[in-house]
Amino acid sequence: MNNKITQLFNIKVPVIQAGMIWCSGWKLASAVSNAGGLGLIGSGSMYPDVLKEHIQKCKKATNKPFGVNVPMLYPDIDKHIEIIISEGVKVVFVSAGNPKTWTQKLKDNGITVVHVVSNAKFAKKAEEAGVDAIVAEGFEAGGHNGREETTTLCLIPLVKQAVKIPVIAAGGIGTGRTMLAAMALGADGVQIGSRFVASEEASADINFKNSVISSQEGDTKLMLKQLTPVRLLKNKFFQAVQEAENNCASTEDLIKLLGRSRAKKGMFEGNLDEGELEIGQIAALIREIIPAKAIIDEIVAEYNEARLELMKLEIAI
Repeated sequence: MNNKITQLFNIKVPVIQAGMIWCSGWKLASAVSNAGGLGLIGSGSMYPDVLKEHIQKCKKATNKPFGVNVPMLYPDIDKHIEIIISEGVKVVFVSAGNPKTWTQKLKDNGITVVHVVSNAKFAKKAEEAGVDAIVAEGFEAGGHNGREETTTLCLIPLVKQAVKIPVIAAGGIGTGRTMLAAMALGADGVQIGSRFVASEEASADINFKNSVISSQEGDTKLMLKQLTPVRLLKNKFFQAVQEAENNCASTEDLIKLLGRSRAKKGMFEGNLDEGELEIGQIAALIREIIPAKAIIDEIVAEYNEARLELMKLEIAI
């Protein structure tokens, strides 16, 4: 497929692997890039020296384009930006902050910049800031999410209408059919997170991966809206948060309950009771852990099959 996104990133397939904390290191990013998509290193869970190591290993593992995802809430973001520039990374996805803060500096250094948004208002602001593309992430997505709770089905047309730059759909996408649906809504490409968590190359703990492939419909819910909304897989920690929120816990109480390193404990260390397990609603459709290349091949094959099926449909008026 040749379109705005494949041309922008010089990739074969308009599939971007989300830069997920604790799940997307150099092994996953390089595997996705080698398979024809765009792999992203998730820097939000990395100290600056760790990020540098992952970038250097990724450069050795692939000669294809790859990028780094940078949450702007990260305390050492200035160090991350300098490492990204000095290591010659060509693509950066930014989220959770003002796109004006770093876009110009990154672009001055020859870096393609993409900003993640959850509504059309911020999509416009990101375009005005000079980013090259938008990721429009719907309510179905795992991890941190928008307060508006706008679903991908509604969000993509709204953002597409609001901006002129390419739009990448995210949230609830993990199969070829969901990718085709997003493209039919106007997306130029898709960003996929949860499906790649259940890949052999993901740095997530095997206990977390197994909990993802065994999850069912309704096993995730958007929580902690008083802090930063995050979609979680239901477990003992989830139940504690839900009980606290039902009892009208204060923001301070929720911060204390959350504590430190909850996501690391759950996703990276495999503590399925006390850890924070971030995953999207699409997890209910994931049933096996396979290599990243097999995931992309499967998505592309299903996309093409579904597209041919739709071409046979006619609506008589």
